[in-house]
Amino acid sequence: MTRIESRYEGELRCRSSHGPSGTLLETDAPTDNQGQGERFSPTDLVATALSTCILTIMGIVAKRRGWALEGCTARVEKTMTADLPRKIAQLTVWIELPPHLDAEQRTVLQQAGETCPVKLSLEGSVPMELHWS
Repeated sequence: MTRIESRYEGELRCRSSHGPSGTLLETDAPTDNQGQGERFSPTDLVATALSTCILTIMGIVAKRRGWALEGCTARVEKTMTADLPRKIAQLTVWIELPPHLDAEQRTVLQQAGETCPVKLSLEGSVPMELHWS
C-alpha cells in the first residue's frame, strides 16, 4: 500500500505528498475548466500515468533481458468530453522504440507495454489507442 496525502490549497490548486519519498506534486485546474493551467491537471496526471507506466513496464522487461531501452519515448494526447460531466474521452499514445532493437525485441516490449497496470486499470472506462514505431 502506498499513502499519498493531498490538500486543497485554494484557487483550484492541490498539493500532494508521496508518502514513501516525500516528493511533492501540485495540480491546477485547466484553463478550460476555470483554472490557471499552470500545472498538470488531475486528468493530465492520468494521461501521464499511462505513458510512463508503459515506459516503466518496458524498462523492467528490457533490464531483465539486458536490452538498452534508453531513448525510448512516449507522447500522450488527452481529449476531454465536450458535454457534462467532464471526463476523459480518449487517450492516444505514440511509443517510439529505439532504432537498434530487432523485431523480436520490439514484439516483446510492445506486449509488455500493452499490459501495464494503468492501461489494464483504465480499459473499459477510457478509450485508448496505442501506436508503436
